[in-house]
Amino acid sequence: MKKIILLLIIITATTHFLKAEDGHQLWLRNTAAKQVKVVSPRKSPVLSIATKEIKNGWLGKDGAELKFYFVKDGSITDDGFRLEGDKIVAKTDLGILYGSYELLRRQYLGKSDQNYSSNPSYSRRILNHWDNLDGSVERGYAGGSIFWRQGDSSLQLSEADIALYKEYARANASIGINGTVLNNVNASAKILTTAYLQKVQSIATVLRPYGLKVYLSVNFSSPVTVGKLKTADPLDPAVRQWWAAKAKEIYSLIPDFGGFLVKANSEGQPGPQNFGRTHVDGANMMADALSPFGGIVMWRAFVYQPSNEDRTKQAYNEFLKFDGKFKKNVIIQIKNGPLDFQPREPFSPLFGAMIKTPVMPEFQITQEYLGWSNHLVFLSTLWEECLQSDTYRNGKGSTVAACTDGTLDKRTFSAIAGVSNIGLERNWTGHIFAQANWYAFGRLAWDNKFKSEDIADEWIRQTFLSPTEKKMEGNLVKPIKEMMMQSREAAVDYMMPLGLHHIFAEGHHYGPAPWFSNKAIRADWTSVYYHNADLLGLGFNRSSTGSNAVEQYHEPLRSTFNSLESCPEEYLLWFHHVPWTYKLKNGNDLWTALCYRYDSGLQRVRAFQRIWDSTKGLVDDDRFKSVQSKLKIQSRDAQVWKDACLLYFQQFSKREIPYDLERPIYELDTLKKLTKSKDYE
Repeated sequence: MKKIILLLIIITATTHFLKAEDGHQLWLRNTAAKQVKVVSPRKSPVLSIATKEIKNGWLGKDGAELKFYFVKDGSITDDGFRLEGDKIVAKTDLGILYGSYELLRRQYLGKSDQNYSSNPSYSRRILNHWDNLDGSVERGYAGGSIFWRQGDSSLQLSEADIALYKEYARANASIGINGTVLNNVNASAKILTTAYLQKVQSIATVLRPYGLKVYLSVNFSSPVTVGKLKTADPLDPAVRQWWAAKAKEIYSLIPDFGGFLVKANSEGQPGPQNFGRTHVDGANMMADALSPFGGIVMWRAFVYQPSNEDRTKQAYNEFLKFDGKFKKNVIIQIKNGPLDFQPREPFSPLFGAMIKTPVMPEFQITQEYLGWSNHLVFLSTLWEECLQSDTYRNGKGSTVAACTDGTLDKRTFSAIAGVSNIGLERNWTGHIFAQANWYAFGRLAWDNKFKSEDIADEWIRQTFLSPTEKKMEGNLVKPIKEMMMQSREAAVDYMMPLGLHHIFAEGHHYGPAPWFSNKAIRADWTSVYYHNADLLGLGFNRSSTGSNAVEQYHEPLRSTFNSLESCPEEYLLWFHHVPWTYKLKNGNDLWTALCYRYDSGLQRVRAFQRIWDSTKGLVDDDRFKSVQSKLKIQSRDAQVWKDACLLYFQQFSKREIPYDLERPIYELDTLKKLTKSKDYE
C-alpha cells in the first residue's frame, strides 16, 4: 500500500511539473544544484555572474571546489577557454563566463568528465533586432519589441524591463552571443537623439556584465533629420563633423559601444548615392567618426536598383569594385544568399570575391520566408550548408566560413550576424521550436564547425529533459531530432523545391502566389519574374546564355552551375530555365519530379504531427499543446502550398499530376483569394 501511495505522489508531482513550463526559461531550465565552492583570484561583475551561474547549476560532485584560472596562453584566443578538471582556464573574465556556461552544459548533457577547450570562430557574434521605436518589430512574429514601446514612459526602464533584459542577456551569454543591435536596419533617425541615447545607455548598463555590447542601426540622413543640416553628403565637412560629434556623444554615454549597422541606398533608405557619392564614401566617413573609440561600421550589401539587371547579381556588381577601399573598421555584411533569405539559395558569390575587405554573414533567425513562427523549421542546417559551401576563392577548402572568420585572411576583427526572432511572447520566439534557431545561431557563431545534428541534440535535452532522464533517449530525443533535421528540407519541398524561389504572395511573404504579377510595381517584386513559367519549361536562366550570374562564382562552380547536366538539382531552377520534359537523375521528368517534391514536403509535415503526438505525456502539457497546434497550422499551409503551386504550374506543363499522389483539395481560384488576404497567416 505504501508503495502505491508513493507512486501516486510521484505521478502527481511529475504531472504538476510537466504542466508548469511555458518556454520562458528556454534551454536554461532550473535544476536542483549540488554544493560547490568557487575560487576566483579577482572580482568583477562578469565573474560574479559566472560564480552565481556555477552555484545555481552545478551538477558535478557534491561539495567540489572549482577554480577560475587566468593564463597567458597562445592556444586560447579572445574570450576562449579551457576546461581542466577542477579549473576553468581563460585569458579574460568573459572567457571564464563562457567557460562556466559550457561546463554547466556539459554536466547537463552528461559530458562533464571530459576536458574541453574552445575558441570563438568570430570575434563579434551579433543579434540584429529589427525593432522599431514604436514597439513593433519588422518581420517579427513573436510579439512586440522587448526594447521599445509607445507612451510617456517608453524611454524609462522599469523593474520589469531590467529583469527581462537580464534574462535576455543571460540566454545570449550562455551560447556565446556578445553583441546586439537594438533597432531596425530601416532606422529612425530619432535613435540618435539624446533622449533615446540615454535609454540605450541604460540598456547597455544591464547587458554589459553578460558580455553584450550594444550597436545601433543608423539612418544615413540623420545629419539632416536630427542635426538640421542642409545635406547628409558624406564628403561635406559639416556632415563629417556632425557624425564625429555624435560618435563622441555616444561613447561618453556608452564607453564600450560596438558601432553602427547601416542599410543605405536600399529599398528606399537614404545613402551616399543620394549625393552622388559611393558606398565607400559613406562607410568611411562613419568609420572615421567611430575609429578613435574602437567602433566598427557594418555596412550591408543588400542593395539592388530598379533595372533590367538580374537582381541576384547587383550586390556583387555594386561592391566588388570597391574591394580594398574601405577603412579597416568597416566590414561588409552579406546575406547568406544573393537574393533574400529564401528557403534555399546558393551562397552569395560576394563571400568568395572580396579579398581585401572583411565580410560577415547575415543570417535570418526570424522566419520571414519560412512560415513565420507557425512553422517548425530548424534553420541550423541552412546556415551550416552556407558556411560549409566552398567558394574556391583560394582553391578547394575556401569555404564561406573560412572567408569570413579570418582563416584565409588575418583580420583585426571578424563578425557574424543573425536577424533576431525575439519578442514579448512569453516563450520569446512565438514557437517553442523557434527557440532552437536562436540557440543554433549562437552555437554556430561561436564555432562555425559545429554540426546541426549535435546542436539539435543539445537543445532538445536542455529544453525538454532533466539531466537524469536518460530513459527518454529513444522515445523523445531521437524522434524529435529526426523531425528537426528533416524540417528545413521539408519546407523547401512544400514551398519551392528544385531551386524555385520568391514565389510568395505580395507583401506578407507567408503563403504562395506563383501567379503574382503587377505591372504597376517593379518586376523583381513579383513572382513571375523569378519562375518564368511558360509552355516550354520553368526556372530563371542565370547561365551564360541568360543573365550570366554564374560568372560571379569561381571555377569549378562557374562551370558546374552553368551546365544543366552538372548543376546540383537543388539549384536547378535557380540557374536554368528547364524544359518540362527534362529528365532528372532519378529518371523523372521535371514536372513529375516537381509533383513528388511538393507531395513529399506535405507528407513529411504530417509525419511531424505523428511524431510530436507520440511525445504526449513526455513533454509538459502547455508546450505539448502549443507545438501540436502549430503543427496543425503548418500541415494546412503545406497543403495550400502544394495545391497552389501544382495547379498553377500545371497550366503551363499541360501534364497530369501522377495518379499515385493525393489529389489537390483546393481550387486554384479559391487559393488565389485565400493567399491574397493579409490575414492568411
